[in-house]
Amino acid sequence: MGIKHIFIGIGYGLFDSIKGIILLIVLNNEINSFNSDDNNLDERSFDNLVSKKKTPDRRESKILKQVLKCCTLNGLFTWVSIVLFENGMLPGLHYITTLLGGNPNSWETIQLFLRVIFNFSWVLPIFVLSKIVSGLWFQDIADEAYRFRKGRPTMFPNISKFVADTSFSLLVQILFLIQSFIVSFIPKHIGAVLCFIHLCLLYSLYSFEYKWVNMGWELDKRLSYVECNWPYFIGFGIPLTILTSLPESIIVSGCLFSILFPIFIISGNEAKPIVGSVFIPVRLFSPVVALTNLLFTQLTGHKRNS
Repeated sequence: MGIKHIFIGIGYGLFDSIKGIILLIVLNNEINSFNSDDNNLDERSFDNLVSKKKTPDRRESKILKQVLKCCTLNGLFTWVSIVLFENGMLPGLHYITTLLGGNPNSWETIQLFLRVIFNFSWVLPIFVLSKIVSGLWFQDIADEAYRFRKGRPTMFPNISKFVADTSFSLLVQILFLIQSFIVSFIPKHIGAVLCFIHLCLLYSLYSFEYKWVNMGWELDKRLSYVECNWPYFIGFGIPLTILTSLPESIIVSGCLFSILFPIFIISGNEAKPIVGSVFIPVRLFSPVVALTNLLFTQLTGHKRNS
């Protein structure tokens, strides 16, 4: 299979990812419609009266609500506060100090000091808190979408295996992000392209991981699936990679990611990846998996089972 199949895979991935905003509304309405119809059925069934069975308690879909909460928390409280500080408070203080006859040369030092205080006393704590809370909302969104489309999630054999898989996955993702930063230093634009590909694959893994975990896929299978079908997952990760790279501030980029990411969770849950477009997998995750295995061996004294 040649270049044509690679571009077809990338195109399908790109198309599936940007459908998320439409899928979000459609899925939310379908769940609400299903719940409403189900609650109107057999409101006083004779069989239920005799057997004393209770009608299942159906809740209104919370997918759209959770997405709006993510937008409010990350957009209103974090992002807006940064914009107000940079474009409102700092220029205002600069104007006041100028009127009071302050030394213009000292403003740069004062501005730097104010930024440090603001970032450490407000932005950083709120950002960390928002990431934790958003993570819980992401899980709610993914779980409800999965249950509606595919039924009850497949559970891991035991809680210890789930914790080990989650911990290993988190470390792999952190090291892969560091790897993307390292390859960006390769000259002649090669590094920039490799870094972009890394981020596309990583964001795709983020988006699909909720569904795959609910399907009972362990990390090795998830990573192998991404590596073997890399054209599709590069395409799927392109929109989120481009959008989150636009802000210069890492904090603002993180806020934008948290606002947009629920849409890509829905896209990943609904998507049907194109497989078989290439015969040669791209083993970009292999170095960090090997390093993570080494770290786990050093910390626990036992090699992780694949």
